[in-house]
Amino acid sequence: MDRIETPHAGDDHAADDDVVSLLMRQHGDIRNLFDEVERTAGDERRDAFRRLVRLLAVHETAEEEVVHPFARRNLPGGEEVVEDRLAEERAAKETLSALDDMDPDDPKFLPRLLELRIDVQEHARAEERYEFTHLRRGADASALASMARGVKAAEAMAPTRPHPGVESAAANMALGPVAALMDRTRDAVRKAMGKDG
Repeated sequence: MDRIETPHAGDDHAADDDVVSLLMRQHGDIRNLFDEVERTAGDERRDAFRRLVRLLAVHETAEEEVVHPFARRNLPGGEEVVEDRLAEERAAKETLSALDDMDPDDPKFLPRLLELRIDVQEHARAEERYEFTHLRRGADASALASMARGVKAAEAMAPTRPHPGVESAAANMALGPVAALMDRTRDAVRKAMGKDG
């Protein structure tokens, strides 16, 4: 059986100088990885789920560092908008943590994954509607490009495909626990955007 390749952000070779476009592509990658986890089993499902966990962790950390501060400062009711997104992220992280402790072949795994997918998709739609639209309207090209650099630095922390030459998913993903990954991502985003920790 031929393996279906999941498209990834950057496959379109876009310049990635607009943070909104980049984040929208990451939302697409997240949807594609959910599809991959759902349609596979065994080691393939474990590998796809590890990549999904990493991308979600890094994506949310980048948004917390890049999008939310802008939204707090520049959106009407920005504080409330951000607090709503953070509450959604906390709920998703709790489900993700529960899934991370499960065997992906457990019969309870896919129904729980579907709960997470629904939460993540609702969260993404809210971001796109309440934050991304205002981000594009309220930030000039230079600010959008600066924020894109921060998100690209984060994206490098969570490859959605195995690195060439790394033969096993376990070796590819053995870069530390999610909390440590989030800390490294935060540091990389701040450095890329010219901010001190």
